[in-house]
Amino acid sequence: MKYLTEYRDGPKARALAEAIRRETTRPWAIMEVCGGQTHSIIRNGIDQILPDKIELIHGPGCPVCVTPLETIDKALAIAALPNVTFCSFGDMLRVPGSSHDLFTAKSRGADVRIVYSPLDAVRIAEREPERQVVFFAIGFETTAPANAMAAKLAKARNLPNFSLLVSHVLVPPAIDAIMQSPDNRVQAFLAAGHVCSVMGYWQYPPLAERHRVPIVVTGFEPLDLLRGILRAVR
Repeated sequence: MKYLTEYRDGPKARALAEAIRRETTRPWAIMEVCGGQTHSIIRNGIDQILPDKIELIHGPGCPVCVTPLETIDKALAIAALPNVTFCSFGDMLRVPGSSHDLFTAKSRGADVRIVYSPLDAVRIAEREPERQVVFFAIGFETTAPANAMAAKLAKARNLPNFSLLVSHVLVPPAIDAIMQSPDNRVQAFLAAGHVCSVMGYWQYPPLAERHRVPIVVTGFEPLDLLRGILRAVR
């Protein structure tokens, strides 16, 4: 497939791995920030062809990993209210709160529904005006536009029964927090390209300068990630 297979070329990947091997003169601990990058690394065996001196550390990953416990508890409390339909992406249903999770709340009678887009929740609010529909708006920078679009659409359609429980987080502060941790071992970062397509990359140069670590923005395909690692060790 054009624009996809080109980034999964085996001989080119092996050549990049060899270039990384030549350039690596000391041990490196490199963190890929996004769970999508981690998935691609494992699925394509990238970690298996890198030199032993390079350690890949899996980063903050996906919104599921970084949603605060108190936000999960708020979601559970809202879902338990009468006349509430609580909408969420499926991966949040098993995330535990202080006492249980949304899947358990659903089994106890709460109206918890899995949706694939915040716009699905808007449509539910439109179809069921007698119910309060709450969408669990979690995520990094990349999910914020769709959640904002849902809020705008609900306002345009005059849906006072639609609301959001918002828990958005930003990647640069997460990197900053990691670097300030006394137990930090990370010496370079692979930042996610889709975040930069939303927010730009202007926040990364000051972080790299302040903490004196390379931050390389990559895509998610094997050649993207290998080129990012090569740039980091150079």
